[in-house]
Amino acid sequence: MATNIGSGCGQAAMFCPMESSSTENDLTDALRQQLNFLAVRIEELQRENDNLTARISRCQCSEVKEAEPTAHSFAKSEGACLSIQQDSELSVCESNTNTLHSNNLSDVLHKEDKHSLNVERFSNCTSLEQANPSGQYITTHECARRYVALKIIYFGQRFYGFASQTQMEPTVESEIFKALERTKLLIGTRPNSHYSRCGRTDKGVSATGQVISLYLRSNGKEVEGGEEINYVMVLNRVLPKDIRVIGWAPISLEFSARFSCLSREYVYLFWRGSMDISVMQKAAQKFIGEHDFRNFCKMDAVNVKNYRRHITEFAISPCNKWSNDDKLWAITIKGSAFLWHQVRCMVSILFMIGEGLESPNIINVLLDIHKTPRKPQYNMASELPLMLHCCEFKGVNLICSSDARRNLQEHFTNELKTHLLQAAIIEEALHCLQTTGVEETTMVHCKKKKGHISLMLRPTERHLVFVLFARALFRKLNFFHMRVETR
Repeated sequence: MATNIGSGCGQAAMFCPMESSSTENDLTDALRQQLNFLAVRIEELQRENDNLTARISRCQCSEVKEAEPTAHSFAKSEGACLSIQQDSELSVCESNTNTLHSNNLSDVLHKEDKHSLNVERFSNCTSLEQANPSGQYITTHECARRYVALKIIYFGQRFYGFASQTQMEPTVESEIFKALERTKLLIGTRPNSHYSRCGRTDKGVSATGQVISLYLRSNGKEVEGGEEINYVMVLNRVLPKDIRVIGWAPISLEFSARFSCLSREYVYLFWRGSMDISVMQKAAQKFIGEHDFRNFCKMDAVNVKNYRRHITEFAISPCNKWSNDDKLWAITIKGSAFLWHQVRCMVSILFMIGEGLESPNIINVLLDIHKTPRKPQYNMASELPLMLHCCEFKGVNLICSSDARRNLQEHFTNELKTHLLQAAIIEEALHCLQTTGVEETTMVHCKKKKGHISLMLRPTERHLVFVLFARALFRKLNFFHMRVETR
């Protein structure tokens, strides 16, 4: 039973064991109840396991004729097979003479693929290997899987970032895997799917060029003829409306969506207001090149040791959008990789420069970690206008059928119309406010603008060495706390 170190119970258990006998008794009772529950659950799982093993042993499967021993070949098979899902439910896949149907999505026909660069056999796709009492393993027939890359668009307003997080739902990644499991495209479990992602966007951030790579179920047919499973249409039928797959590509086994990416490009949208764009454009050029960006990111001392990153492009350009007399602009940043919150921190400094609150030379000062070894405290730019625009790869040619492309265009057109209607309603509200007959008062209540404190005069973040020491100390305290609780 886990307890936070900072809580009162946790401190009492650690530092005042003689005065917390009642707390220890409560913890002991709770642990005893959990152990009893686990014991009952283990017995239920054991009975379920025995039942499933018995049913598998009664399955009459025809012989699997092995294909020629090529690097990536798979078998022809026919007959009935059993599939044990991750939640321990058993499903039966009935087949005709030459075809196996899975959830009416596509024909899973096992035959040799002329383009078998990334199609191979996977023996655990339909059943978990289980040991019988004699110690021998029962293995069902093999099915085809293909290593593919998926390009994804999502709007991040309602998501807690892209990557799955404990007790933080929904995330884009969790919704994608729910769709993969629902469509039966995911073979086995996530760890053996060889999954990787190109970027890990934060809460509220959108993307028009996110790329993931993983093994998916395949029917083993040619890609050029359009006979492979239509991954785009299949997934978009079950994904939420703010997530869409816009293309897929067969890739080699050496491909990784994270490490094979040549460059990543982010776009940040903003209204100009009273900012001096020319000064911002000159200041932005100081970011180009390889620098230590520890003063332009959120410290991640546990996972990041090298804070040097290479920025190849940094441009500020106008968009063809207006709101009254204000114009929309876009900041485009391209680089090989980025640190945690790096883009939002760089944009925040540029906004201070554009408003005349800081000199453009502040970028040089913050990039010099010898003069400025500790990051001044400042707020990041908002996450909502930021999007991962595109990711560059070599030799990845996306595939999207004409039907899938037509459905995507229709979907995004409808979404745009919905948001334009919402914008029209807000404009009408503004119009009513301007033409209302309510008498205006003579008293003007304005919020006083807080005085800007120069970045170099602000309190600084803790030093990197201190952060590393604090993390190590936290791990030791947490370990000691867990040992005290288990006694």
